[in-house]
Amino acid sequence: MGRTDRAGRVIAAPPAAVYAALLDRESLEAWLPPDGMRGRIEHWDPRPGGGFRMVLTYLDPAGAPGKTSDGTDDVGFAALTPPERVVQRAVFESEDVAYAGTMTLTWQLTAVAAGTDVTVTATDVPPGINQAVHEAGISSSLANLAAYVEGPRESR
Repeated sequence: MGRTDRAGRVIAAPPAAVYAALLDRESLEAWLPPDGMRGRIEHWDPRPGGGFRMVLTYLDPAGAPGKTSDGTDDVGFAALTPPERVVQRAVFESEDVAYAGTMTLTWQLTAVAAGTDVTVTATDVPPGINQAVHEAGISSSLANLAAYVEGPRESR
């Protein structure tokens, strides 16, 4: 069994809005890539037992080598979708065994007074992925998700 990484955030939106953003192709392309990356979905089948394939590309590949090729991570996801949780199995395709493998990402959604508490737990993280960098990437994706579903806010 591999390493487990975690990150979480309360998002000021109802669980249904967060859940919808986890299962919509255009939404995922907009918010899932962490800062410094962009994503493109090449295959899309979001039903239970289905999955999707996303190519993540570093905006500046210098100093951030891709796991699949220079500057890219090619990740296949199989998604299981009960309404309070989305489970994704991320298959990293890499010739480097330190980066190759299947990682499970569980997105747990819990209704709270302020909106939705979203916790992401990544299990069986390939050993070549730096834990601090990975958890920062998950946190970045959560911040992107929050901005996406919360929409524009008035000045406070």
